[in-house]
Amino acid sequence: MNHANWIILLLVLSAGSGVFAEQQGHQQQHEEHRDAEDHQGTLVVLEENQLNAAGIETLQVKRGQYPGIVSAPGEVVLNAYRTSKVTPRIDAQITRRHARLGQTMAQGQPLVTLSSVEMAEAQGGLLVADREWKRAKKLGRKVVSERRYLEAQVARQQAYAKVVAYGMTESQIDALLKEGDVSRAAGSFELLSPQHGTVISDDFIVGEVAESGRILFSITDESTLWVDARLTPDDAVAVEVGASADISIGDHHLTGKVIQTQHRLDESTRTLSVRIEVSNPDDQLHPGQFVTAAIQSKNGKPGVAVPVDAVLRSPDGDWQVFVEEAPGRFEAREVEVRHTLGDNMIVEGLKDGTRIVSKGAFFIQSEIAKGGFEIHNH
Repeated sequence: MNHANWIILLLVLSAGSGVFAEQQGHQQQHEEHRDAEDHQGTLVVLEENQLNAAGIETLQVKRGQYPGIVSAPGEVVLNAYRTSKVTPRIDAQITRRHARLGQTMAQGQPLVTLSSVEMAEAQGGLLVADREWKRAKKLGRKVVSERRYLEAQVARQQAYAKVVAYGMTESQIDALLKEGDVSRAAGSFELLSPQHGTVISDDFIVGEVAESGRILFSITDESTLWVDARLTPDDAVAVEVGASADISIGDHHLTGKVIQTQHRLDESTRTLSVRIEVSNPDDQLHPGQFVTAAIQSKNGKPGVAVPVDAVLRSPDGDWQVFVEEAPGRFEAREVEVRHTLGDNMIVEGLKDGTRIVSKGAFFIQSEIAKGGFEIHNH
């Protein structure tokens, strides 16, 4: 075979292989399309005992007008209404620590013991005034003059008010007066926890002198925190106090409620702050965390509300629900999720009146993956 014939033969073989490759490609695309159609048309058939065992429940969805959602970044901050700062009211030396950072305190539990010359003078003055008042009261107005009686009463009240102002509690004062021991008027007193909560700061050393007003402890109840979300002015107008909000931290979601809205723009970000109160029973949130807030707005949009548990990810990553085609017969139907609203998701892709699986959808999906149920294609 000469050189020209070889070239012709190679061209023929090359064209043939190209045609073959093209045919293979068309066949593969056809099979993939057929698989997708087969998956979309898959029906799961369950017997009554299987429905009962899996706890399958269904509901009929209704199309309606639902609140819109405004999404905004937010930061977790302390709930100022559930936070206390503990400070001495007079200059005093710290003599003993009773609480430490991270410790959970009960209301009225001792935090720190202090000692002060001013307190010692006030305690001594109270003991003297209390004794004089008891004497005058015992003798009565008929024996002592009206002036002396009133002076003793006022002096005792003022001495009592002074030790209260310096930081003693009523129970501490009552114990001091009950004993009546002048030697106990040494200026020692305790600061107590004003609330239930966790110690989040205790910046002091035993032995140092703390000036009046210095913060020795910060205590907060973290079971409820705040999220400060930053919204544009246009979005903030559509948000009202009392609106629900979904707070997401990674894959975790918590439900909150708008409690305050700012009316002054932040000069640096040109945004308005919306404060959301969030329950934090499992200690998932911590002050300083950055989160995303999906806040209910007044701008309503049409859609279908379904329970959050009814919406799952399909094997290819799309959202889906299980539609009840007939009693015991369920078909996976893809939907488009608009947003989450409390315990519901607002979706598109379902007709009004469609009956879906509201409980047990995950069980059905897992059993399909294991091949545990009878499956039909149509």
